[in-house]
Amino acid sequence: MKGIETVAIRDVAGGAVISVKAVPGSSRDRVAGVLGECLKVATSAPAEKGKANQAIAAILAKALNVASRQVTLASGPTNPRKEFHVAGLSSQQVRQVLADM
Repeated sequence: MKGIETVAIRDVAGGAVISVKAVPGSSRDRVAGVLGECLKVATSAPAEKGKANQAIAAILAKALNVASRQVTLASGPTNPRKEFHVAGLSSQQVRQVLADM
C-alpha cells in the first residue's frame, strides 16, 4: 500500500495501536488507503450505536489476517479519527502486512 510509512502505528503492551480515519456509510467495506497519519477504512455500516466501529475492527482483522477478537477500539468511539489496538502484532508487523496489500 502506497504511503503506509506515514501512518501512525505504535507499539504498546501486548500489541500495536494504529490510527484510523473512519468512513461509515460507504458503498463497500475496505481499507481505502492512507490519509495523512491515518489508515482510511471505509464501511457500509452506519455510524450509530458502534456499528461502524465494530465493522471497522472486523475489516482491520481481515486485512491483518488475525482473529476479530484481536482488534479492539482503543480511542475515539464517536470521532472519525480513531485508534484500534491489534493484539499479538508489533507495529512493524502491522506496517509490513499493510505495505504488502
